[in-house]
Amino acid sequence: MKNYLAFLLMFVTSILISQNTLKFNELNGSPKAKLKQVSWISGNWMGEAFDGIIEENWSAPLGDSMMGAFKLVVNNKVEFYELCTISEEDDSLIFRLKHFSNNLKGWEEKDEMITAKLVKIENQKVYFNDFTFERIDNELNIYVVFKEENGVEQEMKFNYKLKN
Repeated sequence: MKNYLAFLLMFVTSILISQNTLKFNELNGSPKAKLKQVSWISGNWMGEAFDGIIEENWSAPLGDSMMGAFKLVVNNKVEFYELCTISEEDDSLIFRLKHFSNNLKGWEEKDEMITAKLVKIENQKVYFNDFTFERIDNELNIYVVFKEENGVEQEMKFNYKLKN
């Protein structure tokens, strides 16, 4: 029994440590923040995921926002795009995302988008609800929580290298 409890504790601890995303807590709200605290996201980034090449380009802060564009290319064909923003609103930051097919037909309804409130910022890591951006030298990791049809949530890591 003692060995079982030790194993269970070790297993639960490893799950908690490997978690790189956080959930927004309405009671805590979003901390005060400015775009200059996350300006390190800006740049042209390349990586691999979904059996293809992923590219993510983020502009420097301008006009109280940063703009990001993502595309997935598989077998030399664009699969889909994303348009993202990080904006200063109500003395904090908010992340928004919309998906588009390769012909720019939107996945979400016209006025709908994925919206994620800021949870916290530490050094070169920013946590939005279910999205985390982390810069380590010339690499950018983006952690995203995906919800499967059965309701199970799974975190996925996208690793990018800075393009020269």
